[in-house]
Amino acid sequence: MMKFARIKTVTWNLVLITVGSVLCTIAINGILIPQQFISGGFTGLAILIHYLVPFSSVGVAYFILNIPIYALGWKFVGRRFFLYSIAGLFIFSAMVTWIHPTVPIQDKFLSALLAGIVSGVGAGIILRSLGSAGGLDILSIILIKKFSIRIGSSILAFNCILLLVFAFIFSMEAALYALIFIFVSSKLVDLVVTGLSQRKTAVIISEAWNEISREIINTLQRGVTVVCGQGAYSGQEKHILYVVITFQELSRLKRLIRQIDSSAFVVISDTLEVMGRRIGNQPHW
Repeated sequence: MMKFARIKTVTWNLVLITVGSVLCTIAINGILIPQQFISGGFTGLAILIHYLVPFSSVGVAYFILNIPIYALGWKFVGRRFFLYSIAGLFIFSAMVTWIHPTVPIQDKFLSALLAGIVSGVGAGIILRSLGSAGGLDILSIILIKKFSIRIGSSILAFNCILLLVFAFIFSMEAALYALIFIFVSSKLVDLVVTGLSQRKTAVIISEAWNEISREIINTLQRGVTVVCGQGAYSGQEKHILYVVITFQELSRLKRLIRQIDSSAFVVISDTLEVMGRRIGNQPHW
């Protein structure tokens, strides 16, 4: 039974990596290269090499560029993630080498938007697996683990340097179109990886704190922490409720609070990561 579950897990993750790699390949070979745009990260470096040396293969160049970065991955990233990423590197490089689709779109602005959407979804799907396709993904995972920097933000910052080089070698107009692609792609990566599992933090101050906390526990089935505080002006003792919920539960929580105490003071905040068995959304990297 355990062996079957392990095979199922491995198969599912390889499917995610393959599907994501195919989508990224459509953006690279079907839109970016025909439009003479550039991608971000190591893929962008591979495309830049292809432009400078036309007979070179983007897939092969990408594979070679990734060899040094995998030394960092072995040291800083979990072994399971690293092994899946090795598979992802082979799959991604093979897809970029073998698949050359034709995307019937001529407008450069629309091409940049479409490529960003397709590539962002593809990269996000890959990162939803237990691995990655290598390159900047591994560096981004190291940054999010060490410094809690969002994946999309780190990718966007790194790519600004690449765009400056691209603008200097080719043209500012081509670099601006590439910037549109990279920006859209980075936002879609964040949406696919964490957006659908976004956690919210709620701080609630109410005289009916006891009833509200019971309803949260019974209705939403979420834990609540009661913090004792004091009003700075009134000097009165206050009970502050602290709860972490999913994005989908937010409307139910607000409706529940309004029904019990319409004058309750409520603060809702976004969270970057949450560690925990039931409500956590910390990535598996």
